[in-house]
Amino acid sequence: QVQLVESGGGLVQAGGSLRLSCAAFGNWFSLNTMGWYRQAPGKQRELVASIAFSSSTNYADSVKGRFTISRDNAKNTVYLQMGSLKPEDTAVYFCNVNLKRRIGMLYQDYWGQGTQVTVSS
Repeated sequence: QVQLVESGGGLVQAGGSLRLSCAAFGNWFSLNTMGWYRQAPGKQRELVASIAFSSSTNYADSVKGRFTISRDNAKNTVYLQMGSLKPEDTAVYFCNVNLKRRIGMLYQDYWGQGTQVTVSS
C-alpha cells in the first residue's frame, strides 16, 4: 500500500508565498517521478510541476519563474515552493508519484487527497 500525505495549503494574499509538502509512505521497488497537479473549479486537472529521480524538472508555463519543485529522496518527499502567487493559482493541489511496487510490475501513478490553495486579490 502507498500513502501520500500532503501539507502546506491555505489562504494567502496575492504576491505571497506558500510551501507544499508531500511525503510518500509504504513499500515499493522504485520511485520515479514526483509532482504536483492542480484543479480549479470547473477546470480539468493540470500539471503544475514534476521532478524526476535525477532531479530534472518540468514546469507549466503559467508557473515558471514563480514556483520551484524539489525532492528529498531520503525522505521520499516532494516540495513545491510557490511565490508571487496570483488569484488564478487558486485550486486544489494534488501530489502525484509514479512508482513500481515490485520487480516486473509496471510503473503506476498514485495521488494524494489534495490540499486547497486560495489566493485572495
